[in-house]
Formats: sequence, structure tokens, C-alpha cells
Amino acid sequence: MSTGAPLLPEQFDYIQNIKKNVQIASICGGTDIVSCFMLGAPTRKVYRGEIQCLGLGMDVACFNSKGEVQFDTEGELVCRKPFISQPIYFLDDEDRLKITKAYFNRFEGIWHHGDFVTITSDMTVKVFGRSDATLNPGGVRIGTGEIYRQTEKLEYIEDTLCVGKTDAEGDVEVVLFVKFRNEETQLTDEIIKEIKTMIRSHTTPRHVPKYIYKIKGIPYTRSGKKMELAISRLLNG
Repeated sequence: MSTGAPLLPEQFDYIQNIKKNVQIASICGGTDIVSCFMLGAPTRKVYRGEIQCLGLGMDVACFNSKGEVQFDTEGELVCRKPFISQPIYFLDDEDRLKITKAYFNRFEGIWHHGDFVTITSDMTVKVFGRSDATLNPGGVRIGTGEIYRQTEKLEYIEDTLCVGKTDAEGDVEVVLFVKFRNEETQLTDEIIKEIKTMIRSHTTPRHVPKYIYKIKGIPYTRSGKKMELAISRLLNG
């Protein structure tokens, strides 16, 4: 089993090469719901890069921006009906203002979890990261995980952080922070070109960062997730 972040298709291959008959069960949900919206099932096939099925008792769907159910397209993870482990309110939140702001403001009366996902027509799930951290350059929504997947292929890079910065015209510029395995490594024009070429070759021109900076460390939350939203808010004032 794996959680915290979706396994990449290449990681599925790696595990299968070690042990052919093991079930790879990625799970996704939250500490706040004490449960999983999607997880593994021993009776279903495993598809590389995908979570096997939706959780029992969870009316999970993928919504577009208009609140309409969609399949095979990236969108917002929601749960349309109350579930047995759903929090009633947060601490010091008996009027429910905090929990409403966190989960029910986007689609009225419907739990909006804040993950950017695709539910396929086979009812498997692909997870691309937090929807509030997705980038929107040129009006095209992309998940930061799509960029990390490419930078992880470069051996001299230890870690990266990708965020969006709004320019004067209101468009989003992609900014990539890079931590090298060797602190002595310099961010040369050649390395910048190689990083951009790697991303462009395996994604789209929209994914290519406009700015790339070398940094000493990547900030993480206590649960081990990159602090994309906090850095984005800092960059945008």
C-alpha cells in the first residue's frame, strides 16, 4: 500500500519487476475524514499509475468547474453525500464557519476535497495533486506532479518545487525551484536548457517553467507534502 502522494507509473513497474504477484494498492483520502475516497481492492485489476476503485459508502465524483460530473477528464474531487466518518465541525468551530470555508464553499452542500483528479470510465482514479496548487498558464490547468515527474529523471536534481506567479496581465507564469544533490552545482544556462527540454519533450510547452531558481532546501508540511500553496501566496504578495 502507498499513500501521501500517487505512485508514478514507473514506480508501479519498479515494484512489479521486484515481485511479480504483489498487489499495488495506492490509497487516497485524508486524516480529516479518517478514511479513503479511493483505494485498492483484491478483486479488481491493477493499472499502472491508477488507484483501483472508489471507497464503499463514498459518493465520490469528479466535477468540472460548473459542478457537473465528468469522466476521463481532469477535475475536482468531491463527495456528493455525507459519509459516516465525515467531520461535524473543527475545534472551536461550533458555528461550522471553518469547516464550511474549508470544504463546502466551492460546491454548496457538497464536500470539495481539494484534489485534482480524473475518474476513468473504468472507475479507476488518477490523482494529480492539490487542486489549489494546480497551475493555470494560458488558461490550461496542469498539475505540478506532471512537472515533478520529469525533473525526477535528472540525476543531479535532488528535489524541486513548482508554483505559479500571476503576471501583470493576469496570466500565470510557471516558477520552478531546484535543489541539487551537490550544493556546489551551479544553475548554468546548459542545465536550465536541459530541464526545460526534458519537461517540454514529455509534456507540453505550457508546462515549461518561465523561471528556474536554485535553492538550498524545499519546505514541507508535517505530513510530508511540498508547501506549494504557501510559496505561491508569498510570490503573489
